[in-house]
Amino acid sequence: MRWSQLYVPTLREDPADADAVSHRLLVRGGFVRQLMAGHYSLLPLAVRVRAKIVDIIREEMTAIGAQEFILPAMHPAEIWQRSGRWEVMGEEMFRLKDRKGADMALGMTHEEIFTVLSQELKSYRDLPQIWYQFQTKFRDEARPKSGLLRVREFTMKDSYSFDVEADGLDRSFDLHKAAYERIFARLGLPAIPVQASSGSMGGSASVEFMSPSEAGEDLVVRCPGCDYAANTEKATSVLPAVADAPGPDAPERFDTPEARTIEELARRHDVPAERQVKTLVYVVDDQLTLVLLRGDHSLVEQKLIDTLAATAVRPATAEEIQAALGASPGSLGAVGIPADLPVLADEALRGRTDMTTGANTDGVHLRGVSVERDIAVERWADLREVSAGEPCPQCGTPLAVVVTIEVGHIFKLGRKYTEKLGVTVLGRDGKQAVPIMGSYGIGVERALASIVETHHDDKGIVWPVAVAPFEVAVVVLGTKDQQVNEAAETLYRQLQGERVDVLLDDRDERPGVKFRDVELIGVPYRVTVGARGLAEGTVEVTTRATGETQSVAVSEVVEHLRKLLTAAV
Repeated sequence: MRWSQLYVPTLREDPADADAVSHRLLVRGGFVRQLMAGHYSLLPLAVRVRAKIVDIIREEMTAIGAQEFILPAMHPAEIWQRSGRWEVMGEEMFRLKDRKGADMALGMTHEEIFTVLSQELKSYRDLPQIWYQFQTKFRDEARPKSGLLRVREFTMKDSYSFDVEADGLDRSFDLHKAAYERIFARLGLPAIPVQASSGSMGGSASVEFMSPSEAGEDLVVRCPGCDYAANTEKATSVLPAVADAPGPDAPERFDTPEARTIEELARRHDVPAERQVKTLVYVVDDQLTLVLLRGDHSLVEQKLIDTLAATAVRPATAEEIQAALGASPGSLGAVGIPADLPVLADEALRGRTDMTTGANTDGVHLRGVSVERDIAVERWADLREVSAGEPCPQCGTPLAVVVTIEVGHIFKLGRKYTEKLGVTVLGRDGKQAVPIMGSYGIGVERALASIVETHHDDKGIVWPVAVAPFEVAVVVLGTKDQQVNEAAETLYRQLQGERVDVLLDDRDERPGVKFRDVELIGVPYRVTVGARGLAEGTVEVTTRATGETQSVAVSEVVEHLRKLLTAAV
């Protein structure tokens, strides 16, 4: 490709609304342009990178025996209603009606649609199957941000496995996990496999692949001493044992008119946060529910959702709280509450005595509370967020918390979808059997942006060779010099003949402009052809990642580049 014919609208200044490095550099480098919030046009350079990412994923999926499909992006509501997810997906699902008034949806994911196709499987001899596609997904994100990292329209590689028995699902899951590790390694994208919540997908096991980045919105708890790693929605830790005083025989009321928060109660009344019972009120599937945690701990809502297998969870309003408990937030507790209000308590409160909590009277608290004696806890669960420095549940080493981007997610779905959509095959014993499923996704454009988050410097993007829009840029210095032009053209054709993805910068621009643009768009190797070097029979080869420049004989440059590219890949 010749730069003079290529559409690369580079910018000299950062876009004002870009909050992530990848957003800033992909806009500046002429890779993407925003149409509206959460929707981006991919320009030619981005299309080239995307195609290489897709090729790598496709190669690794083929290697594990997967077969490629293309399924519709618009789905009839009836299939989602049968699976039970029409309501579960909530406002993130784009819903519409066709001209006949039929309810339709833009696909957020394709479990239901692939499951419908699997209805034509007849026998255990047809299994296992691994099916996948690259398809546009739509999610009505409330707050799209960070360029391609959080959008409303994107390409997903989603694959689905069908097996007869659980050990077959284990094998399919492990095949995908290993394939994903190879994919991310080839993309040059560091990705930590971590335990995760299955969320609305359902299923028995879930692993996320998380790439460390300050632009991320997910926190991963990771142990530097062993292989333990989990999303905060799943992470646990070991808390030091606490020796409580027995406290009084019954809770005692005391006035706290100026203490409405955990911090104020600690400061004004000398009650440490770890000796307080925090009372949160949630509406869980239309049921008002009290959630108790230690005062210095935070709730992970996904843990609450997973514990109760809830469809809809939200904090209760002040009016709902007042009507149920007779007090305002800041004075709430679970001692003596009506029997029809379920109480969930975090495991960190189990066995605690001589604690302090709200009295359900504004400006009044209770001291000397024994949690199991004074509170009718209906269910105990791990609900709290793990903090950095807490001991690892496997080896006891202090845990680290890392900011990450989710770049892949794999699930063991079980038989949730095949049962609800009526899929059966003839089993080995001659009886009908329900296939067991797995689901496995990679966001293509998110992977593209995540690579930029990992590979950049103050000059621009530093693409890994495997996904770079061009592997080599031949920069012509002095386009009016016939000898320089002929040498550059010859080199350009030779590199094409070696199947090198090469860009010829034949623009009539100053050298500084050309160099800045090549650095900005991140081409791994730059060959500079100029009159001074040619007079000595050489050209300059510059490595983008290191900035190192070498003078190489014109007769040897193609072989030199071939070795560099081979080593890099």
